[in-house]
Amino acid sequence: MLSRFNRYAVAACALLLFTHATGAEFPTRPIRLIAANSAGGGLDLVSRAVSPKLSAAFGQQVVVDNRAGAAGSVASEIVSKSAPDGYTLLCSSVGGLAVNTNLYKGLNYHPLRDFAPLTFASSQGNLVVVNPSVPVKTLQDLTAYIKANPTKLTYGSSGAGNAGHLATELYLNMIGGKMVHVPYKGGAPVMVDLIAGQVQVVFSSAATAVPQVKAGKIRALAVTTTRRFTVLPDLPTMAESGLPGYEADNWYGFVTVAKTPKPILDRLHAELIKALQTADVQKALTNQGLDLRISSPEEFGNYIKSEFDKWAKVIKSAGLSAN
Repeated sequence: MLSRFNRYAVAACALLLFTHATGAEFPTRPIRLIAANSAGGGLDLVSRAVSPKLSAAFGQQVVVDNRAGAAGSVASEIVSKSAPDGYTLLCSSVGGLAVNTNLYKGLNYHPLRDFAPLTFASSQGNLVVVNPSVPVKTLQDLTAYIKANPTKLTYGSSGAGNAGHLATELYLNMIGGKMVHVPYKGGAPVMVDLIAGQVQVVFSSAATAVPQVKAGKIRALAVTTTRRFTVLPDLPTMAESGLPGYEADNWYGFVTVAKTPKPILDRLHAELIKALQTADVQKALTNQGLDLRISSPEEFGNYIKSEFDKWAKVIKSAGLSAN
C-alpha cells in the first residue's frame, strides 16, 4: 500500500503529465518566432505585426528572430530541429515550406514531415519591378527587350527557390528568354540593390516593393496574380500584359515543430487567428499589398502539399538547381 507521501507524489506526477498533455499552462516562458527572411521583408512585417498580439494573449513575450538564408531553408532547419513543445514558431513562405526540398540537395529537413501547420497568414502576388534605367514601360516592352538582349539583364531574388525566383523562371520559360539570376538573403537587400541599379529586374513581394513604387524609386510593370492589386489598381496582370495562363501566387504562413501536442497546437492556432483578424494587423498587411488569408491547420497542410507538388514539376521542367 502506498504511503500518504507516495500517494501525493503519484497524484502530483499525474497532474504534471495531464498539464503537459493538455497544454493547460502553456506558455510558461517566452516564445521564439523565427521569420525566414531579413528585417524589412514581408515575413518580417507579418511576424512583427502579430507578435505583440500574441505576447498580450499568452502573457509571455513572443520574440521575433530573423534568420535569412537559402530562401527560407536556414530558418526551416532551425525550427525542424527544435523541441516539439510550442515554444518555437516559424513564419515562412512558399520557398521554405513547399519548394526548397526540390531545389536544394542535401537539406536536413522536409516540410511535409517535420512541421505542424498552423494557419495561412497572408497571400499576395509579386510585382514585376525594374530599375528606372531599364528602357521599358510595360511587361510587353520587357519581354521584347529580354529577347533582343539575351542575358544582358540581371534579376534579383531573395534566394534560390524563393517565390520571386520561381515566378521569374516561370516567366522566362514562357517567353523563351534569359536573364542572369542574382540570389540574396531576403527581400530588403534585393530592393536596395534594385534601387541602386546593381540588378535591373525583380519579381518582388508587394510588401517590399509597393512603398518603393509609390516613392518613384522603381517602376512597376505587372502583377503575377490573376487579379489586380487593390493598392495599385492601375497595374495590369501578367495575363492582361500578353501572357495568358501565367499565375504565381506568393503566400506566408505559420508552422511549428511536428509532434507538438495537439492542445498546444490548438492554442497556437486560436491565438494566431485572433491576432491576424485584429483591425490594426489587417491594416498593416493591407498597406503593404498583402491580403489576409487564414485557415485551419488541415487546410494549410493540404495546400502546402499541393504547392509542393506543383513547384516540383516546374523545377524539374526548367532544370533548376540551387546547388
